[in-house]
This record gives sequence, structure tokens and C-alpha cells, in this order.
Amino acid sequence: MNKILNLICSSLMVLSVTAQNEKPNFLFVFADDMSLDTIGAMQRYNCKTPHLDKLMASGASFNRAYNMGAWGGAVCVASRAMLNSGLFVNKAQKGINEFPHWSEIMKENGYKTYMTGKWHVPGQPRFDVVRDARGGMPKGSGYNRPKDMDDYLNGWKPWDKAQGGFWSGGTHWSEVVGNHGVDFINEAAKDDKPFFMYIAFNATHDPRQAPKEFIDMYPLDSIEVPKSYLSNYPYDEEMGCNPVGLRDERLMPSPRTEFAVKVHRQEYFALATHMDREIGRIFDALEKSGMKDNTYVIFTADHGLSVGHHGLVGKQNMYDHSMQVPFFIAGPGIKAEQEFNIPIYLQDAMATTLDLAKIAKPKHVQFNSVMPLIEGTKKVQYAPIYGKYTHTQRMIQDGDFKLIVYPTIKVSRLYNTAKDPLEMKDLAKNPEYAAKIQELTGKLKKLMKDMNDDMDLDNPKPVKNNKKKKSKKKKA
Repeated sequence: MNKILNLICSSLMVLSVTAQNEKPNFLFVFADDMSLDTIGAMQRYNCKTPHLDKLMASGASFNRAYNMGAWGGAVCVASRAMLNSGLFVNKAQKGINEFPHWSEIMKENGYKTYMTGKWHVPGQPRFDVVRDARGGMPKGSGYNRPKDMDDYLNGWKPWDKAQGGFWSGGTHWSEVVGNHGVDFINEAAKDDKPFFMYIAFNATHDPRQAPKEFIDMYPLDSIEVPKSYLSNYPYDEEMGCNPVGLRDERLMPSPRTEFAVKVHRQEYFALATHMDREIGRIFDALEKSGMKDNTYVIFTADHGLSVGHHGLVGKQNMYDHSMQVPFFIAGPGIKAEQEFNIPIYLQDAMATTLDLAKIAKPKHVQFNSVMPLIEGTKKVQYAPIYGKYTHTQRMIQDGDFKLIVYPTIKVSRLYNTAKDPLEMKDLAKNPEYAAKIQELTGKLKKLMKDMNDDMDLDNPKPVKNNKKKKSKKKKA
């Protein structure tokens, strides 16, 4: 009788482990300041990202993934608060402190959670395993450079470890994240629990430091200046992007020069390629672990970056180079080589994992899973798309048209992004588009209301940031 009972118990244990292992794993890889320009497979510029190209080809790519914007200059803070809370931009600043984080939801549903890299979210990371969690950015950026060739040859160098920055600690931070990512996968392979990994690189944020071999991959004479290049943006101060006041904009001399833009883009691409190598190491570890066939991989970034487009350097604007990011997902049941031009928000990553893990989406989560789009049961995710930056900018993308509004100076800019993807031809002063501007302005006002945006577009006043309040977390 005891032998029979032991046999039954053993069988039940095997069934339990098998059922548990049927839950999919999730590897979420997150970059910083990485625009769609940097993905080699997009063939926009000569940036090399072979491992991300391979990921893109192996599953579904969303080529119109947006960040909603931000309430302050550190756009990454707002983006990450939205990502980890599941809340839209005008609720995330408070909600990140009030609701369970993405990792906690996964943990409560049987997942072992791992995190390394950039956090930049209020409070400590809420994961089972955390290694080398870092804040916003290290000190070590070179500002107001290069002024000329002499300054370039004799000044700040991205491979100079004495400058600190990503070299602080002796090992480049991208390599630290790569090392931990590989270690996490090896640890997870020995655990019966399914895993959720949050691998967050500080790259491609400045300081744009990489080993010299990666800089050498991009000779300056091979770097293309963006077609939308300007020496200065005409409304930079009014839109909150003062070239001598906003930190990001101070990285490059003002007025901008083609030479300075080439140098910054050289370093930007080199850092992206260096990070891609580390991502490749993580993907290789997943392949060798035997867990790849039951793992969904999602790659995206918190926002894009200008690096010379429109006379801008940073991400505090409503142009696609700063609002759009890569968004790739691959894994069980997702067909290869799918590309979607359906607008989504990058923060849909959270809801997508919940959907794939068959976890009920908490009521407070506002973003949506991309799986219905992939499966063809849904054709539209969000219409129209909303964007904001402090009280100085608002945006609506509706179909082929984008309207950018600078409320404090009563200026609007209109672009047909289907015909003019680089957003170089402002149609706002063309009388033929007066009705379109009026239509989009009305839609923007309604969208702002729907988004809990309490700014009066006609009579704007600076909106105070929500003060952080200690409060009890609400249950999901």
C-alpha cells in the first residue's frame, strides 16, 4: 500500500512540475535612448545590430511603437514608470508608488523574477533577484563637444576609462548587464519555476562610451548627417529644449555643426553595436540552456533620441526620432518575419506578457497586449496616438497626420508623416491645411481629456508635478 501511495505522490509531483514548466518564460530586454534609426535591419543608417536584426526576423516587429512622453526632462523616468505600473503618462507618476509593479504581478503568479541594469523608477526594484541595479546615468559625459577637429582629436574620448561613466568599476556597464543576463539564464535553468527577466541596459544613453574597436567600425567619413539636420531648432527654447539649459542639449555645441553631429552619431552607433554584442551573448545563453522554445523574448527601448535631427540632441520633443522605438517579440507560436505598422505604445510589453502567461490584467493597467494584433483579431490598438512634454508640448498622431502644438507660444506644426516620414515639411502655414489643423486640434483636446491631461490648450499654465505621497499599495 505504501509503495502505491509513494508512486501516486511521485506521479503527482512530476505532473505538478510539468504543468509548472508549461508556463512560458519571459526575457525582457530594455535599451535606453535607442531610436529606430539604430536598428540595422531597418536600413535607415549604417548602424550594425546583427543580433537584434536576427530577433526582429524571428518574430513580430512593430515599427510604430511610441512613448507617450514625459512630465520632465528625464523622459526615461516617465517611460519606466508607465512600463512598470501599466498606467498612462498622466497617472503613472503617482501610480508607480500606489500599484503593484509588473515584477510583483509576475511573482504573484508563480514566476521567479530577475533584474539587472538601469532602474530609474521610484523605490527599490521589486524582484526576487537583483544585481547591479543602477539609477539614471553615470557621471562622465563630455559636454559642448566637439567644437572642432582639434577638440575632437585632443578632447574627451569614449574609450578612455579614466573618464569614468560606463567604465566606472572597471568593466563597461553593458558588459556587466550582459554578464548578469547570462548568469540569470544559467540559474533559471536549474529552477523549476518559470522566469521573468528584466534586463535593462543603460546604453545607448550618454555618456556614449564604447571600446575603441567599436568606434573604429564607424569612420567619420561613413557617417551620414540626418536629412532633417538643422543648426538649431526654431522653437527650441519655447518647447523646453534650450540648448544651453537642458542637459541633453548641452552635449553638443550650439549652433550645431555637421561635424559635431557626425561625431555624436559615430559614438551613438558604436555604443548600440557594443550593446548588441552583449545582447547576443544573452541570446546564445538562452539557446544553450534548452529553454528557448518555451521563452518569449521582447526587446524595446524607453524612448528614442534626436542626435542631430531637427537641430536637437535629446529626446524631449514630439518627433518620431525621439518618440518611436524598436519593439520586437519572438517566441512560441509567433510566426517569423512579421512586420506591423499599427501604432502601439512600447509599454504594451507589460500587458503582452500577462496575456501570454494567462494572467488576468489588473483593472488599473491601461496599456494593451499586442497579441490580438499579431493574431489578427484586432486591427487598431490606439487611435489616435497622444504625446506630451511638460506644459510646453502636446501631440496627436491621427492616420497620416501629426499635429505638434507648442501651447505657450500658440504655435502648431503639421506633418503628413506618410508622405514626409522625416517630418521636414511643416504644413501648418499652408492655408489648404487650415481645416485639418482645426480638426486635429479638436481631436487633441478630446484626447487630452481622455488622457487625464488637465492642461488648458488655449490658456496653458505650468502644471506642477504630482508630489510623491506614501500610500498603501492597492491590490491588483
